[in-house]
Amino acid sequence: MSTQNLFLQLSSTELEQAGGYWTAREIQQQPDLWRQVKLQHQQKQTELQDFLKPLLAKADLRIILTGAGTSAYIGAALAAFVQQQLPFATQKVEAISTTDLVSHPSLYLDARLPTLLVSYGRSGNSPESVAAVELADQLVPAVQHLMITCNAEGKLASYAKRHSIRSAVYQLPEQSHDQSFAMTSSFSSMYLATLLTFATDTTAFEQACSLAAQLLQYKLPEIKAQAEQPCQRMVFLGSGPLKAIAQEAALKYLELTAGQVISSFESPLGFRHGPKSLINKETQILLLQSSDPYSSLYDQDLLAELQRDNLALDSALLSEAQLGSSTSSPLPDVWLTLPFIVWCQTLAFYKALQLKVSPDNPCPGGQVNRVVQGVTLYPFKG
Repeated sequence: MSTQNLFLQLSSTELEQAGGYWTAREIQQQPDLWRQVKLQHQQKQTELQDFLKPLLAKADLRIILTGAGTSAYIGAALAAFVQQQLPFATQKVEAISTTDLVSHPSLYLDARLPTLLVSYGRSGNSPESVAAVELADQLVPAVQHLMITCNAEGKLASYAKRHSIRSAVYQLPEQSHDQSFAMTSSFSSMYLATLLTFATDTTAFEQACSLAAQLLQYKLPEIKAQAEQPCQRMVFLGSGPLKAIAQEAALKYLELTAGQVISSFESPLGFRHGPKSLINKETQILLLQSSDPYSSLYDQDLLAELQRDNLALDSALLSEAQLGSSTSSPLPDVWLTLPFIVWCQTLAFYKALQLKVSPDNPCPGGQVNRVVQGVTLYPFKG
């Protein structure tokens, strides 16, 4: 069997029979896709900076990173980091989901501040994504938009083209527009696009790509063994940017197992404040270790405590060293997120196969859809 026909160590035939071809392919392609995103970014960087430069010159600029579900977690992971990259201490960056903006626009949108709304969308067609943009236009006179999307034909991209004076579109490569139910390549590509746009130093990029590629080449048996644990509850823990990655990992696990395994997330320190009570002999825990020497002390403390308690089915650590890193310079957490999410996506994929759930279509009854349906949008008259 040719390795070129293998995705996550399964043949195309095996994947099609299991209903997981697209999910496996889209997880596997990520390191190569990220390099395409980086190359594309270099080609469009001048155009993008021409749009952003006058905005970043405003000392009172407010940047809102927004999306729904998985797309919202991009902003949650990166808001504090982007804040550190801005030229003025008076500028602020906030992650606010479209699902919050649409239900409470007057609470979250401030007409007094020049605002850059950064909207994330795999398809760009989610009803809340379009509504959030329209509400921002309605309530914030000095609003401009950056659409980061995987779909050139989506409503977000179309909006940016129609309103080119106050909008820009960051169009990602076509391969990032996942065909599968769950967001994998699209999440990491939009996340990377944000890093490349705002980070003042991107030298960690190649190391992040290499670790993800090594993981996909050498670590799949280990991930599969984790997935074969007979858990009924799955917990992902992470701090700083890794907390939002833990949140995304929990959602992937819940989605791909069609809710057969209940998953949750927290920070290592926050876990002791109540959520730890969910642990029983059917609970599996994966702690995403920070690469920051100070922050990782708290990760190690909690892991040692969980192992002493011996109440969980399994408590494991995911660290940069475990990925096979050979460098003495730790990969910053905002970059470590990339190989970490590949590990967690793969874990959820293998668990779905174990449960005989189709990863490409885990909810065939349509109760949950690839693009959200059933949302009624109401005019805002405030």
